[in-house]
Amino acid sequence: MSNSNQTSTYIALLRAVNVGGTGKLSMKTLVEMCELLGFTGVQTYIASGNVLFDSEQSAVTCRALLEAALQRYAGKPVGVFIRTPAELAAILNANPYADKAPNRTVTIFLDDAPDTGAITSAKGRKEEEIAFGSQHIYVHYGDGMADSKLVIPAASNGTARNMNTVAKLLALAEKRCSK
Repeated sequence: MSNSNQTSTYIALLRAVNVGGTGKLSMKTLVEMCELLGFTGVQTYIASGNVLFDSEQSAVTCRALLEAALQRYAGKPVGVFIRTPAELAAILNANPYADKAPNRTVTIFLDDAPDTGAITSAKGRKEEEIAFGSQHIYVHYGDGMADSKLVIPAASNGTARNMNTVAKLLALAEKRCSK
């Protein structure tokens, strides 16, 4: 998607940052880390590991660089999922629960396509609705996530964002792309 003469906008979603597992990573530190990697226009959104940036590098290279820097910082692996604005737009457009509360619907970002058994292997399922995307799983939590006991083994190495966050990240990315 990018080459050495073209700058692309990317959205990086970090797994378990400031939520659990990794410990605290200030967004200021994340910005500095990204700038040291040569990313430009670095911007974070809320303190849960969402960062937008521009780079002439490929998404794969950016991910490898950021994961290595985060591992040095945290002392253990930190998952990074990189998407383009077009990929986020596709996620929003394909949301099978678009008619439901966006704060109760999440997208779980994955490295690969979810396994076809992901729905049947889910445990603790009550009213939650689950659907597949290309490299993500949609979950609508009905009355909310607070009391949910849902465990989706296929999502254990993923990271979730609610649809409000996905929409905001896309809006921020589109704004920078239109400049």
